[in-house]
Formats: sequence, C-alpha cells, structure tokens
Amino acid sequence: MKTRVLLVENQELVRLGIRAALAGEPDIEIAAEASEGAEGLKLFGEVSPDVVILSLRLPNSCAVDDIGKYLSAERAAKMIVLADHAGDAEIRRSIEEGALGYITKDISPGELVRAIRVVAAGRKYIPEHIAAIVSEQLGSEELTRAEQRILEMLVGGMSNKEIAFALDVSENTVKTHVKNVFGKLGVSDRTSATTTAIKRGLVRIDV
Repeated sequence: MKTRVLLVENQELVRLGIRAALAGEPDIEIAAEASEGAEGLKLFGEVSPDVVILSLRLPNSCAVDDIGKYLSAERAAKMIVLADHAGDAEIRRSIEEGALGYITKDISPGELVRAIRVVAAGRKYIPEHIAAIVSEQLGSEELTRAEQRILEMLVGGMSNKEIAFALDVSENTVKTHVKNVFGKLGVSDRTSATTTAIKRGLVRIDV
C-alpha cells in the first residue's frame, strides 16, 4: 500500500524536484499538489493524504498558522513543514502546533524519502543539523509580546521615535524594550538584531 502525499508548495521548480525525487519510489506517490494555502486545505479534504508536505511560506499564509487548520479537519493529519532555511523559532512553533517533521529545501532525495516514511509511520523527523540549531537556542529567553512587536517594527526600519508614536508610548519605554530585545538576542545594535531575527525566524519577511 502506497503512502499518498499532498504537496503544498508555491514554487513550481521545487514541486518538480520533489516529484522527481519520489518518482522511483514504489511505496510513495504524490496524490495531489497545491500552490497556496486555501487550495491545499481543499485538496486535503478531497484526497485524504497520508502525509502533507507544507511549505513554510505560501502566498497569504504561513505553515505555522495553517497546521492547526489541517489538524482541525483531521486530528491524525501527519504534517512535514518544508522551509527555505532552518530558523529555530519556526521549528519550535511548527512542532508545537503539531507538525511531525521539519525539513529544508536543500534536503537530499534520499533524506526526503526517509522523512516521508518516518512521518507516515507516526514518528517525528527532524534532521540532526536542524535539531542542533534548536538545541543551541533552548536556553534563550523568549521575547514578551511587547518586545516581539517592537522587534518586528525595528526590523521594518522604524526609529525609536516612530515606534513610540505607533504604539502610543514614551520613547523611553521603547528604548527600554529595545535594550531588552538586544539582551535576549545577544546583539548590540539594530543591524545585528535584524539579521538574528530573520535567521532565527523570529519575524516574517514577505517577499
């Protein structure tokens, strides 16, 4: 009996590569493909796949937000998140939301097949190099909701004065939050904070 996969990915070249990687596997088949979130959820209900490979970034949606929708439709849904890079915050959030696997687009064909088989069996699959990134950050102090919001505005290029105006707080309050953000991220300036936030997946950059 074949493991049926629903592939939800907006980049056609990536879908082509995954199809090619799975073409010679007698126990795995692509049941359906979607290029955006709503289409993926619709097909999920129609084809009842064994495994869903869900791109972290889709037009108008993010896997971290969509995982719950799949699990609401089918509590036994087995999800693999497919990301461009291994941002540790996104890994933790994906797993916390219910994904069983987390892989990146530079994965080898053999590892992709292994990931699908492991997740289809109901087990978690996180490659060693990605697990190491998560482990490095386990001791990191999490940002508060206010600090997270300010980090997002900081990454967006806003000055302390602009942030204070947008949030209707004093500039001194913003400075305190920014200082706390720098401390928790282990950086000393805005450029480093932005780079670290993007690398760790703490903010979303729409391209």
